[in-house]
Amino acid sequence: MKITVLGCGRWGSFLAWYANSLGHKVVSYGPDDELYRKLKASGGNEYIRFDDKIELTCDLERAVSHAEIVIISISSQGLRGFLQKVCALDLSGKKIVLCMKGIEESTGKRLSEVALESGVNKRNIAVWVGPGHIQEFVKNVPNCMVIDSYNPSLTRSLADVFKSSLIRFYYGNDIIGTEVGAAAKNIMGIVAGMLDGMNYSSLKGPLMARGAREVARLIKAMGGSEMSAYGLCHLGDYETTLFSLHSHNRMWGEMYVRGEKFGKLAEGVATARAVAKKSAALGVEMPITDAVNQMITDNLSPSEVITRLFERDVKSEF
Repeated sequence: MKITVLGCGRWGSFLAWYANSLGHKVVSYGPDDELYRKLKASGGNEYIRFDDKIELTCDLERAVSHAEIVIISISSQGLRGFLQKVCALDLSGKKIVLCMKGIEESTGKRLSEVALESGVNKRNIAVWVGPGHIQEFVKNVPNCMVIDSYNPSLTRSLADVFKSSLIRFYYGNDIIGTEVGAAAKNIMGIVAGMLDGMNYSSLKGPLMARGAREVARLIKAMGGSEMSAYGLCHLGDYETTLFSLHSHNRMWGEMYVRGEKFGKLAEGVATARAVAKKSAALGVEMPITDAVNQMITDNLSPSEVITRLFERDVKSEF
């Protein structure tokens, strides 16, 4: 199978490495920037080494024309602009797989909706989400993930293409819930980091329970299945996000408590703003998400955020 990965950052480079390990013909694309040039010069990064069979290019047209399957792994907030360039090329018959987690902040749209509005054929759009860190995968530590789409036959064919003893896939059947749950778990990761920074780590259990409940309410209001919040896309990804030292979102929250800035991408920051606006528009109560959003936008202290959550009126759990 001919596969192109658009995006050669941390996750994108792993996906190219992984697809190559399965015997596929892989092209890895990145813009001609410092990250790309370092990867080109060294043949790898801090996580992986590229096999000589992987073609690395900064020519987008070459990368897209090569592929039967195009995997996109970039910042979620940059997807719409990037797809304008991709969709100007010939995508006839190509399967587009979004391997990123987020909600577009300016519109509140799911990423597959952004792809649809950009001109990608609905039957050819899929998302690949779920738990897993590169640092663990390259040590042959296996994990489970999910592929979902608007087209059940596409979901099944992609999962069958990418399955291995390293990644066990499940077929998703609720693309709304899969995308929303995957994006929202990064918000909970920020809270987990805050709790770690405040030495309140024992509150991660309640965070898991109550966080999943509010995300389930949002998924239902958006037309998806509440059960997706308890699947691999959200609750199933909590260990990777809430407890792992590798989690960017957890580390962002911990460093925020310490008054330090986290210099890498933490998708949960923009997602908190997007989800807070979306839930308000739909009338969905999401106290944890709202607290994170208020903390980011109003520069609240972490202790004030926790105090506000604990001072809320007592309610029935379900």
